[in-house]
Amino acid sequence: MMANMKLTQKYQALLDEAQRRELPDVQNMRLCLELLSVAADIDRDCAARLAPYGLSEGRFVLLFLLDAANDGIAPNLLAARAGITRATVTGLLDGLEREALIERQADAHDRRALRIVLTRKGKRLAKQVFAQHSLWIAGLLSGLSGAERKQLSALLGKLAHHLEAAA
Repeated sequence: MMANMKLTQKYQALLDEAQRRELPDVQNMRLCLELLSVAADIDRDCAARLAPYGLSEGRFVLLFLLDAANDGIAPNLLAARAGITRATVTGLLDGLEREALIERQADAHDRRALRIVLTRKGKRLAKQVFAQHSLWIAGLLSGLSGAERKQLSALLGKLAHHLEAAA
């Protein structure tokens, strides 16, 4: 059995306090906090890898979706696909446009509508970042066997199902 992993400072403080108060089921709490710690570490590493390109995770997602939409995409559809609000997508697009990574163009079929397309600069950046990001993601799980990855996926799915049922 593996030793307990190191928790981020805030989660370690929570666990220490739970143990001090002798709360029930501290082991389940620890496991949850370990999961949150790993997720926070992945999120932090992702942000650090995207930062040199001037990208946040949100901007990266939009570049990825726009790269797949050869003829461009309407901002409302882009927001829906990214799972963000229209206001949020507008702010992200404003920043991408300032950096000449995207263009807002009139829709060929409906002049009242807009389509968002990547510029050449945006396409170059997208290809460069996607290649590196894919390798990073693959590397995150490279220490797990195929069976372990399947098991992790099944366990995360079970946990997600339990959360949905509890909500």
